[in-house]
Amino acid sequence: MATAVGAAAPAPSGAPAAAVVALANQKGGVGKTTTAVNAAVGLARRGYRVLLVDMDPQGNATSSLGVEKAALLHTVYDVLVDEVPIARAVAVTDRPNLDLVASTPTLAGAEIELVEAPRRERRLAHALAAVADRYHVVLIDCPPSLGLLTVNALTAARSVVVPIQCEFLALEGVGQLITTIDLVKRRLNPPLDVAGVLMTMFDARTRLSAHVVEEVRRYFPQRIFRAVVPRSVRLAEAPSYGQGILEYDPASRGATAYEAFVDELVDRLKLAAVGHRPSTADPGWGTTGIAPASDGARAPVAAGSGGARSR
Repeated sequence: MATAVGAAAPAPSGAPAAAVVALANQKGGVGKTTTAVNAAVGLARRGYRVLLVDMDPQGNATSSLGVEKAALLHTVYDVLVDEVPIARAVAVTDRPNLDLVASTPTLAGAEIELVEAPRRERRLAHALAAVADRYHVVLIDCPPSLGLLTVNALTAARSVVVPIQCEFLALEGVGQLITTIDLVKRRLNPPLDVAGVLMTMFDARTRLSAHVVEEVRRYFPQRIFRAVVPRSVRLAEAPSYGQGILEYDPASRGATAYEAFVDELVDRLKLAAVGHRPSTADPGWGTTGIAPASDGARAPVAAGSGGARSR
């Protein structure tokens, strides 16, 4: 269960503002949410204070962390449309160091409601400024579109990660995304830059996947992450348990890939080392969202049955 609660305790005096990263691609099904959730979990496990902002009306990042949407007092919709302070919309998850600003389908109406609103492109940036010193990293899971919600995310961010699936026509539309990023950079957010491109859904059994990776490497020679996320049943299963892959199956190929990605992301964001990387036996990790099954196997639980706590 989750309710709107206060944000994490402020960072020590003089701490720098959070590194704000948007995960964007207007194509759906490319692994944005999977990457956002697993990056958030991976960074939090390393001791970084992380805020995950779900900007997709589908609310898949919210569901993937096991948060019960019906129990939320405030969501990102209230922050954007009614300018509710974002600290009131923060749900503190059961995972140490990881907070969430959740989304519900109501957010779909924000695109229309914000059209006439003042500072419509800067609503999220303004909201995050109030809590930026409380986190090391803010991750924004963008919707699969280039509308006002994505523009808000790009205006608030300093860096963009672009997940691209290893499929035919993978680069279709990426040029339009880069054009949008450049436009936001020129007119709204000069510091914005592409942190990197992450290849997802790689199938080692096909030549196509390897060919697409090479094409993307030629297109973004200095930007592609070395880590490549495989197509994996375990990655697809994890959200039904309200978990990231690093919690659900830390020995899987998907978990190994996302660990490598997070290592690279820490380096590219120039984050100072904090805490330690816990083992799977550490308390608070690897248990959220799991209900015991009668045969001793893992049993999925409904989203919201244990992913967040209230204060």
